Amino acid sequence: MKKNDRLLGLLGLAARSGSVVSGDFSAEKAARSGKAELVIVSCDASDNTKKKYDDICRSHRIPCLICSDKEQLGRAIGKDFRAVCCVTDANLAKAIIHLIEESE
Repeated sequence: MKKNDRLLGLLGLAARSGSVVSGDFSAEKAARSGKAELVIVSCDASDNTKKKYDDICRSHRIPCLICSDKEQLGRAIGKDFRAVCCVTDANLAKAIIHLIEESE
């Protein structure tokens, strides 16, 4: 199973447990308020969106991943296209980060 498929599977698990916030406004609010443990931005998000979340994540010391595309990201969490989502559960966020680190 490819790394991206495993990542999307963990993201789907997080969504089913109610630990995902998605959409630009909600994700930004979660990241700025400290509720987000991990921010995931799609590869095909606009450059402005990528920069915005990179800046937010740096200032709030939140890990930020850029992966997958809007369609796959949305499908993984049971929604339509999503450019950004946040994982709010610390253990699921650590599992996703560990998956990325082990495959590098």
